[in-house]
Amino acid sequence: MSDDLSVRGAIVDRSPVHPSITREQISDLVETFYGHVRMNPRLGPIFEARIAGNWPPHLAKMKQFWSSVLLRTGEYKGKPVPAHARLSEVQTEDFVIWLSLFRSTVAEIFADDAQPIVIETAERIASSLWIAMGSNLLKRPPTWSEL
Repeated sequence: MSDDLSVRGAIVDRSPVHPSITREQISDLVETFYGHVRMNPRLGPIFEARIAGNWPPHLAKMKQFWSSVLLRTGEYKGKPVPAHARLSEVQTEDFVIWLSLFRSTVAEIFADDAQPIVIETAERIASSLWIAMGSNLLKRPPTWSEL
């Protein structure tokens, strides 16, 4: 039986980006990663200013997001670009910190052969958000893996 699904005539692949990735790992990723973010002296205050008092719903939304991305469930229905585009205080270096914390969290949770796939996915998302957040549209996003 195929994990593909027809949506408006298009075939949508619903198989995970890597067969070893589970919902439990995604839950661990979100909980652990955002724990690191909250403790980070630069990122913590940025996130806390926006999410204070609403961490449980935010974490639930992030679990849906990462399940949609990594397991291809299609359950996330939000619009992350407009939400992030309003964060005028975020700088390129903040993306570097975010990705560093993300990479170390991924290394704790995922199998060695799944880690590069998860990290490459996060880097693509970071590039999309970097562009959306008002960076010079004539410039290419940084090559995150080189920073």
